[in-house]
Amino acid sequence: MTDWTEFGLGSLPPLPARERVTRMPPPLRALTDSWQELLARPLEGIRSGPRLRPGLFPLHATGVSTRPVLDAALAFLDALTPGQRQRASFPMAAPEWRTWLNMHFNLSRHGVMLEELSPATRELGLALLRATLSQRGFQQARDIMRINGFLVELTDRAGEYGEWPYFLSIFGHPSADEPWGWQIDGHHLIVNCAIVGDQMVMTPSFMGSEPCAIDHGPLAGVRVFATEQRAGLDMVRSLHGEQASKAILYPSLHPDDLPDELAHPFEGRIASGAYRDNARIDHAGVRATELSDAQRRLLESLIGTYVGWSRDGHAGVKMAEVKEHLDETWFAWMGATGDDGPFYYRVQSPVVLIEFDHLPGIVFDNRVPSHHHVHTVVRTPNGGDYGADLLRQHHERYDHTGGHHRAR
Repeated sequence: MTDWTEFGLGSLPPLPARERVTRMPPPLRALTDSWQELLARPLEGIRSGPRLRPGLFPLHATGVSTRPVLDAALAFLDALTPGQRQRASFPMAAPEWRTWLNMHFNLSRHGVMLEELSPATRELGLALLRATLSQRGFQQARDIMRINGFLVELTDRAGEYGEWPYFLSIFGHPSADEPWGWQIDGHHLIVNCAIVGDQMVMTPSFMGSEPCAIDHGPLAGVRVFATEQRAGLDMVRSLHGEQASKAILYPSLHPDDLPDELAHPFEGRIASGAYRDNARIDHAGVRATELSDAQRRLLESLIGTYVGWSRDGHAGVKMAEVKEHLDETWFAWMGATGDDGPFYYRVQSPVVLIEFDHLPGIVFDNRVPSHHHVHTVVRTPNGGDYGADLLRQHHERYDHTGGHHRAR
């Protein structure tokens, strides 16, 4: 049985969102120490077995222009002061790619904070998100930020929350020829975007929120993750008999009904979250080859819900990869299948990993997971995250010594 006594925001001292945390309280110290141990290991990639699967992400022309993203990045950089630009800029191979964190406190954030920018420059930063994400993806990202601002009203902890303590970083030199990328990092919103030619990798991406629905005040009517939640329920409810018995690993998310490793109050069941860049996550649940045609279409639709966070053209490129490997895709579930009960699900293929989880309250007092707190994460397994495999191939193909970009 999990001990929940030392858990929740009320049991923790203030943990700032803007300045680096200098003293970590005991409930979190062991966790953050473990993260540093994981970060010290070289990036290889998430896998489903003992070894990565090679050859999944060849360099090729997609026919989908990345120019809008490039133009947005250049406009943002041009608007920064020299000091801000220095803080925002990192080498393409910088380790800061991997130090993102979905929690509210500033453990190792970097880049330039949107809150410190002028309104006009901040809008240019948001324009980079808008150019990269789909309309739905951008709206959800902005709603997550707005809800984080609403938490100041709920908690009276202005030092820990807010709409704008999100950090934007540029990696490499934005160019039509050279690989480059960008990252936004803050509470419940992380997007990593790597661009190599006209190929775009938008993982790891993490979106979450607590709460997920606002019923009063200026944000009344805002809802997040309704689409992701419904797509998961549609999928699990389509299963029957042996399909359901394979897919549903645990019928409840109550902490007393789960092993301790699946009932962590801060991380829940997410296996591919922050610092888990090299996690081994073995297949579980039901395989797509055991599904009917109608169920396979539901599975494709579920995956498309997350792939559709990115701009439409590149979402289409990614979905082509997904369909190519649909037979090797697995769906796993934990928790309730009704409208109100909490649940977790995972979709796992060689080219995409998706996790959705209902968490206990951090801001609120509930010790049992509920629909009020959601975490979602999207990964590209087998070395695809951060565009790592594309970058490896690019450097094999091109010589960058002396600042040049020449074919080998």
